[in-house]
Amino acid sequence: MSKTENILHDFKPISLAEMDRVKLMNRTDTKFAFSVEKLTEFLGSLNQFYDVLEIANTRTPHYESLYFDDEQFSFFKDHHNGKTNRFKVRIRKYVESDVLFLEVKHKFKGRTDKKRIPANGFEETFNENQLQFLTKQLQSESQLMPTMWNSFQRITLINKTLNERLTFDFNINFHHQSIERNFSKLVIAELKQEDLDRNSPFYALMKNLQIRPYRLSKYCLGSIEIYGENQLKFNRFKKKLLLLKKIENDIN
Repeated sequence: MSKTENILHDFKPISLAEMDRVKLMNRTDTKFAFSVEKLTEFLGSLNQFYDVLEIANTRTPHYESLYFDDEQFSFFKDHHNGKTNRFKVRIRKYVESDVLFLEVKHKFKGRTDKKRIPANGFEETFNENQLQFLTKQLQSESQLMPTMWNSFQRITLINKTLNERLTFDFNINFHHQSIERNFSKLVIAELKQEDLDRNSPFYALMKNLQIRPYRLSKYCLGSIEIYGENQLKFNRFKKKLLLLKKIENDIN
């Protein structure tokens, strides 16, 4: 058992069904980044405020995603340019549950709205039902292609009293064709709330540890790592990317 799993053993487990009260398909998201070592330092202090999701006897389940964009990488560019109305499209597999969904995340004026429909597998082309779903959610017809695979493990904590969920993604991998990038020491945390509440125990903890919120999605991070400057412009992300690389390479 890893150090992280050993710490999680002290949390009260809850099931997927019990987590229904905090689905938060429409929410605000606040991201933070730090090392796996830092996570193990403070994780145990959170068990008085949060329960942990357990699926198929594991508290660190696996996720796999196939992301889509158009030939112009419009979704990436919208994020990079700070557009307040933007989308992400992916097929995600919840490995231990063995279920897949075609998901559209719509970011609009600081809120995230997620819609999804079941998928049979990681199809690289969409069937008629999926195309109708995408056209409705994206509010236009788009010619999308697979651009990147992503996998990671996730710890999901559910606040005992507040309507909020907290996730820690680690063992993060990106790959496409012959290119692969791994982030084995990086943790990306995401605080999901109905409305931003800085009184959250985790938000307060981050403030005490002087870990500031940051904005860079795994999709954008992976796209930069896979395609680089030859295909993508990411000037506005370079400072954030430098922070993540410092964490991954243990640079203070």
